[in-house]
Amino acid sequence: MAAQLTIDTLGDAVSRALGPRLVSLLLYGSAARGTHVPKRSDVNTLLICDAVDGALFDALVPVVRAWTKSGHPAPLILTEREWRESADAFPIEYEDMRDAHRLLAGRDPWPGVRVERDHVRRQVEHELMGKLVRLRQAYGAMWAEPKRLAGVIVGSAPGFFTMLRALLRLAGKPVPARPEALVGAAATLIGIAAGDLTPLIRHAEGGPALKLEGGARDPLVAAYLTAVARTAEYVNQLK
Repeated sequence: MAAQLTIDTLGDAVSRALGPRLVSLLLYGSAARGTHVPKRSDVNTLLICDAVDGALFDALVPVVRAWTKSGHPAPLILTEREWRESADAFPIEYEDMRDAHRLLAGRDPWPGVRVERDHVRRQVEHELMGKLVRLRQAYGAMWAEPKRLAGVIVGSAPGFFTMLRALLRLAGKPVPARPEALVGAAATLIGIAAGDLTPLIRHAEGGPALKLEGGARDPLVAAYLTAVARTAEYVNQLK
């Protein structure tokens, strides 16, 4: 096994390791969407196999070791049955993955997989309210620590962008890939000023690291909390 694995070589390595036990290996997230920022974004993969047991992990050890040494998280692992039966548990993730994925090995896992709109709406509502409460908690704990507060905002942004993509799908709107266009489209829908989030958007697109120059009084701090709250309010009104 080579010391380094890449997106282009991972599929062959997993295929050799698992043989007929492999169902599908998918690349998803920013690397599949074309918005990956090196050293800031993860390269996300999903492995679907026939079953999960000790023999599977034994076979995967050299591949996963080489992949993680390259700086990437280990693949998520589902059995084929779990994959087909979990669309109602992870509707946002399934739709996000369906919209932006690349098959690295195995066969197309999507035929017959259906996501219900109401399942998406409920999960978006749940996730956004949870994010809003946790964000307020973090603000309360780190209000006097701008560096840590900036880290909280940066850390929560990818999940928030995922919620915005789900919201646009629920509204029947196009879903832009790049953060600037995504936030702009969602802001128009829910009635917030996308420009208020510009420093965060620049960071997400590979620009300068986010710094709260005005500390907790930096305009971005209030703007981001308002954006999450208004998005949650909008989803709560959807039917």
